[in-house]
Amino acid sequence: MSPNTGKFLIIIGLLIAVVGVLFYFFHDKLNWIGRLPGDIRVEREGFRFYFPLATMLLFSLLLNLIIVLIRKFFG
Repeated sequence: MSPNTGKFLIIIGLLIAVVGVLFYFFHDKLNWIGRLPGDIRVEREGFRFYFPLATMLLFSLLLNLIIVLIRKFFG
């Protein structure tokens, strides 16, 4: 394993910890997550289907932005 891999793993771990702290302290303010327009929700008697399409796209874009910034400044 190279030193760059270790730095990358540390940065990923710190980002996960920061996101966890944000969710812990601001869970009441983040109730829109999973309820965006474009999230598919079907609820019927005895059946519930939920597919958070818009939420997954938003998280994917944010994660890609973070990765590009890390590679730009640390790579």
